[in-house]
Amino acid sequence: MEYKTQMEAARKGILTAQMKKVALKEAYEPEELRKLVACGKVAIPCNIRHKCLSPNGIGSMLKTKINVNLGISRDCRDLDAEYEKVEAAVAMGAESIMDLSNFGRTRDFRTKLIKECPAIIGTVPVYDAVVYYHKALKEITAREWLDAARMHAEDGVDFMTIHCGLNRSLAQRFKENRRLTNIVSRGGSMLFAWMEMTGNENPFYEYYDELLAICREYDVTLSLGDACRPGCIADATDAVQVEELITLGKLTKRAWEKDVQVIIEGPGHMPLDQIEANMKLQQSVCHGAPFYVLGPLVTDVAPGYDHITAAIGGAMAAASGAAFLCYVTPAEHLRLPDLNDMKEGIIASRIAAHAADIAKGVKGAADWDHEMSLARKNLDWDGMFRLCIDPDKAKAYRASSRPEKEDTCTMCGNMCALKNMNRILDGETVSIFDE
Repeated sequence: MEYKTQMEAARKGILTAQMKKVALKEAYEPEELRKLVACGKVAIPCNIRHKCLSPNGIGSMLKTKINVNLGISRDCRDLDAEYEKVEAAVAMGAESIMDLSNFGRTRDFRTKLIKECPAIIGTVPVYDAVVYYHKALKEITAREWLDAARMHAEDGVDFMTIHCGLNRSLAQRFKENRRLTNIVSRGGSMLFAWMEMTGNENPFYEYYDELLAICREYDVTLSLGDACRPGCIADATDAVQVEELITLGKLTKRAWEKDVQVIIEGPGHMPLDQIEANMKLQQSVCHGAPFYVLGPLVTDVAPGYDHITAAIGGAMAAASGAAFLCYVTPAEHLRLPDLNDMKEGIIASRIAAHAADIAKGVKGAADWDHEMSLARKNLDWDGMFRLCIDPDKAKAYRASSRPEKEDTCTMCGNMCALKNMNRILDGETVSIFDE
């Protein structure tokens, strides 16, 4: 039986090789997973041309996945340095790489990723359109915007962020309800400016069916971009954000009618007390489609530490139903992240994702923590290092301050509660000061 996309296969009762691999990773019954793909609650981004992909499922009932943004820019155009980040990100457990390149040899970098990288690959074609056509924004035609999306699909990207919900009606609503930080989405701001300068409708909204045909042909998952995500906590959950979400919900149903997989992109900056309600609203308005969030960052005052503000928001978002966390690094709002920034961002995001998985009872999530607790109880330092989310850092901390007794650390020494409780419960004598 033939099929074009993972969703079409699932609806026809076909268990694809990708579904079987994802089910194994998630400790899910394959048939149970197939049903979730069929109804759109799980997406498996896997372009038919991405041959080296190790597939992963994205859905609120699965392990929370993380995405790493990188790519070359006008000020930082070293392809080799960016690919070094790619390799490090995959080694550190990132399931997805999003190539946000916007200057120079963008297609060379993208095709190298598709050829060599096993992670899910995402892109934002509107960035590349400006580079590829090399002309003023207002001179780009509707056809050229769509052709840029087709080029990315043909190259093999697994998901594309397309800001389809920012139509002229929403643009007018935005102008009537001005925000503190306006539109902070790079792609969204470009399309808004293009619509203002040309007077035309957003081509991805106007020719949405053609975009869906492109996605269906290559099995590209459509990541419906949140052009109007809040860029500060003061703008969170305003009328413009909510109206765009409602539009994305309608576009989701149209995509599913064509067997095109969808994920929905969300905030942004948002106070802690609004996150859970936003996640529930998205699940309702967008019919359970997987939610992909940038953070959310829960305060605006921590440049240099925004990996922490995002991890706080990300943990709460994922525990409340988000499926996919876009990492944030300490360099957010300041510069392009370097390799160390990327590492800090990945670790923070992975901690948030795992904490959320424990909270929502994802299969096997708490088992990891149980193993770590057992290693701690037994003062098994090698076991603890093996189970660490960042073994290198843990080993470096211990090596930097060696204890007198190897079964303790320099915080407690012979007063170590674990050591002494083990001994006293085993019937031994505990004599702290004369050992």
